[in-house]
Amino acid sequence: MKPQSEFSRQDCEIINNDFALLMKAAQRRCTGEDQLKLVQKAFDFANSAHKGVRRRSGEPYILHPISVARIVVEEIGLGHKSICAALLHDVVEDTSYTVEDISNLFGPKIASLVDGLTKIKTVLDHEDSKSVSSQSLQAENFKRILLTLNDDMRVVLIKMADRLHNCRTISFMPEYKRDKILAETMYIFVPLAHKLGLYTIKSEMENIWLRYKEPEAYSHIVNMINDRAIDKEAMIDDFLKPIRRSLDEAGIDYVVKKRVKTPYSIWHKMNTKHVTFDQISDLYAVRIIFTPSSNDIIQERNECFRIFALVTAIYDYRPDRVRDWLMHPKSNGYEALHLTVLTPDRTNVEVQIRTKRMDDIAEKGIAAHWSYKRNQAQSEISNTDKWIARIKEILENPQVNSVDMLDMIHNDLMDSDIFVLDHRGGQHQILQGATALDFGYQQGEEIGNHAIAAKINYKLAPLSQTLRNWDQVEIITSRKEAPKREWLLFLKTEHARMMVKQALGLKDSKIETESDNQKFLIADCCHPIPGDHVVGFLSDDGSIEIHKKTCPVADSLASKYGDRIVSPKWVVDKYAAFPVRLKMNGLDRMGLIHEISSKISQQKQISFKAISIVADGGVFEGYMDIWVHDTQTLESVMNLLSEIKGVQNLRRVDL
Repeated sequence: MKPQSEFSRQDCEIINNDFALLMKAAQRRCTGEDQLKLVQKAFDFANSAHKGVRRRSGEPYILHPISVARIVVEEIGLGHKSICAALLHDVVEDTSYTVEDISNLFGPKIASLVDGLTKIKTVLDHEDSKSVSSQSLQAENFKRILLTLNDDMRVVLIKMADRLHNCRTISFMPEYKRDKILAETMYIFVPLAHKLGLYTIKSEMENIWLRYKEPEAYSHIVNMINDRAIDKEAMIDDFLKPIRRSLDEAGIDYVVKKRVKTPYSIWHKMNTKHVTFDQISDLYAVRIIFTPSSNDIIQERNECFRIFALVTAIYDYRPDRVRDWLMHPKSNGYEALHLTVLTPDRTNVEVQIRTKRMDDIAEKGIAAHWSYKRNQAQSEISNTDKWIARIKEILENPQVNSVDMLDMIHNDLMDSDIFVLDHRGGQHQILQGATALDFGYQQGEEIGNHAIAAKINYKLAPLSQTLRNWDQVEIITSRKEAPKREWLLFLKTEHARMMVKQALGLKDSKIETESDNQKFLIADCCHPIPGDHVVGFLSDDGSIEIHKKTCPVADSLASKYGDRIVSPKWVVDKYAAFPVRLKMNGLDRMGLIHEISSKISQQKQISFKAISIVADGGVFEGYMDIWVHDTQTLESVMNLLSEIKGVQNLRRVDL
């Protein structure tokens, strides 16, 4: 039950001011006075229905529907019916009014949108753990969300706006509810926003997720960005001067936007590429958005490449970093030409070239795509339409239960595979980030088990080399070769890792601890240790499985079984130890491994497990597995190892 109280004069002023901002935005989308009057009518009705009701924050509840409606019009670009549905989206769920009442007052289409939103919300908010079966309620809910894709995409887009505003106000939620919402957001809504081309919404959701999942990392990255902002702002302005001059001389009608990589994208790159903040080369980007001389698609592309030529006549560019999404747009309709150029001081700056039409689609996604599509005769089925048809096929498959369906759709949304060629030219699909050895195991267990090296694009390469799109790969084998434990340090696909573990006779096992008669199982997917930000999941036997809050498996579990989330009070015995992996690189020298091993062996609170170091051309890269008690112990040993001569970068990575 939502709290109620009389609204003060200040409350009413805030409501009126927020609605005035909504109406100002609506005027740019509505095509006539009748549409604006309908928006006013929807507000008056919702304001009356939610009168005296407040949110957890204490603010009037009506401010939430107003905010959702503003996102719908300002950030997604939908029209008056969607604005009305956003204003009314909680009325049926939270008051005595029915969908029939909405239909009588606002027409069947707006009522249909509200009905779709109400059905989604009903299951999303269901937290009765007694009714949870193997067919998760939350998985069923997301099935409902995605089924509306084929009926009326606007329901999903309005729900996306609703979720974004709930994320913006998530600080007022209790921790278990916050974890549930953030997990759902990262597992389904973020990839769905990406698939629908809603990049601004996707980025904001990701940043909010990071801010609450890893608050220290988020604050550190934001501070690093701010520390460099003033100097880099001047650098980018100087960088743009000759480009602006060249565009002006060419008579091009354009605007330039500057951007810095988002905190989440920086954090993600630091953790997946195992680099430091200072090693991120594409921190800064500029967008050149121009009005083409014609609406002809071919002419648009030609003018994009004309600007490409003007920019590269001024600055050197990196051919390996050119991305042409003009001839082959992304599956969500994104079109642009990207290149990375080098400033005089050799700083990398990404330049994105778009027309105004392309920019609208990039900023507002599928809603803008529809708008342009209506004005053009297009006989081809769009990539988005093909994707919706594929999702519908999954949803209508009676052999797939809701939980498996959710994982299948999540994987489809992530769009994370690449294509490689074998030595005969055959085409194969493999996980993005996979190594040559992963490909070897994909070709067959015998090939993987006996692999000794690879040829990638006819050049000899180590088995650990990460594959890129359209690489041609040949695996070199020897009957004398056998799987090695250190292969597990770089293999990415679960299939390859399972094959190696089977060959070595290894088994995955969860570490068990106990505190105050509560049994805890330490997840083997992310290997949390005391001091990490963690989330727990209650099992049928009463034990609690502990995951890092940033663990993708945890997000997957929470998106399906949100009712089982707990905030664990994880206290462990002072002698307990947990496995962690450190990645290091730097300058090679004689005696380096001995000094590292010696430093570790001198620490009584740390047990040494394994080390693997490869040196080449005077530099080394390696991994070390150790057992520690908690994050404080880990930090002290990392500080100790960082003092060793030659060790330049040291960081914790996933086991």
